[in-house]
Amino acid sequence: MPPPTYLLLGYLFGSIPFGLLLTRAAGLPDIRTIGSGNIGATNVLRTGRKTLAAATLLLDLGKGAAAVLLAGWLAGRDAALWAGLGAVLGHLFPVWLRFKGGKGVATSYGVLIAAAWPVGIAAGAVWLIAAATLRRSSLAGLISFALAPFLAWALADSGAVKLALAIAVLVYARHHANIRRLLAGTEPRIGQHSSGTA
Repeated sequence: MPPPTYLLLGYLFGSIPFGLLLTRAAGLPDIRTIGSGNIGATNVLRTGRKTLAAATLLLDLGKGAAAVLLAGWLAGRDAALWAGLGAVLGHLFPVWLRFKGGKGVATSYGVLIAAAWPVGIAAGAVWLIAAATLRRSSLAGLISFALAPFLAWALADSGAVKLALAIAVLVYARHHANIRRLLAGTEPRIGQHSSGTA
């Protein structure tokens, strides 16, 4: 099958809005009316339901990884990379939610871990260190994904570099509001109530 087929396969995986589905199943208000209005784990955490937030994080990671692994099993490395890109696009712009999705952080880590696990693990470690030091989740994500293409160049192959670069561009584009707040000094620290990154 041609690359667009696997891009679409990944998109369908990535477009599953687990944060919205889990909070609805728990009888909570529409997650899009809470906090940042985001469907990711960071905003789910604002409901006070840590278990739901953890489940959202794992499922968003998992859908990215599953898209890559399935496409790779079906058709090899190139198909896996296309599916990974599709999964990130699906999370960011899900057709079911009028193309208004999350910010792609967890799904992108899942994609990178499945496509080139040393890159995904290293990028996640960068996030953990940056978040612990700077106490701003969005900034930690931006630093992590800025470094991801370089990590891919050092630890993986050219396909992983291209994928990491494409993901970085998408994540930065979806964090435009966070970047403005960071520059203005108004981006909240971890634990404060405002826009999230996932």
